Amino acid sequence: MGAASPVPPVVVVMGVSGAGKSTVGRLLADRLAVPFAEADDFHSAANRAKMAAGRPLDDEDRRPWLLSLADWIREATASGRGGVMACSALKREYRDLFRRAGAGVLFLYLALDRASAAQRVDGRRGHFMPALLVDSQYATLEPLQPDEPGVTLDATAGAPSIVDEAAHAVRATG
Repeated sequence: MGAASPVPPVVVVMGVSGAGKSTVGRLLADRLAVPFAEADDFHSAANRAKMAAGRPLDDEDRRPWLLSLADWIREATASGRGGVMACSALKREYRDLFRRAGAGVLFLYLALDRASAAQRVDGRRGHFMPALLVDSQYATLEPLQPDEPGVTLDATAGAPSIVDEAAHAVRATG
């Protein structure tokens, strides 16, 4: 009888708006054959309207959103299926909440300079996050720290390369 298969982790693809979290997250979820969650889909209508009006969210706005994301992580971990979530996860305290929600949470930080982020966000159509909020994201951003489980990758490297590196990092932790 062989050893039990390792439980797939939950990978949180994090970074500022425009870093490529959704694209990389979907591709990584496909590669790992696990469910994908887009954190933007968990925002309330009020949060979306606030951001669309050019006003950044504060921690009070984010709290119910973060708790619902932690619930998704908890369920993905408890079910043994794992998953990939695209989420800004800008502050350490948010990432700590996610780590408490499920064992084996791994962060993939897509690092991107401010000018590139603003250019990417400005070029998007049909998204509620305007480019004028990019500065507020950098003001909030606490990059992934060495004691946090995860890896920092260059968001300009291109999605296929990033997904290859991310899949390697996931395998290395499993």
